Amino acid sequence: MDTKIPFEGKYITFRGKPLVRENNIICYGNMEDKYYLFLMILTNKKVNGVEVPDKILVQILSTEEKNKIIKQGEKSGLYDALDIGMIWLERALQKNT
Repeated sequence: MDTKIPFEGKYITFRGKPLVRENNIICYGNMEDKYYLFLMILTNKKVNGVEVPDKILVQILSTEEKNKIIKQGEKSGLYDALDIGMIWLERALQKNT
């Protein structure tokens, strides 16, 4: 039985691909592509009294094979995690074209 929940509405796009955050999970990429970027915020820290993401799990996941991890790592800071994740995603997508 397919348990997919249809999402409606508009999403933020970054560099032409959807970027969606729910709680500590961030997904980036087009779900019609073979791979997408999955970020999980593991810890937060306070900077000038504001909580910001600290340790981030970075994964490239397959859209075709459920739960298949193509590449994985951990980064400090959301900027570094998104930066390396986008590089990994583009390389994985180029490899399959």
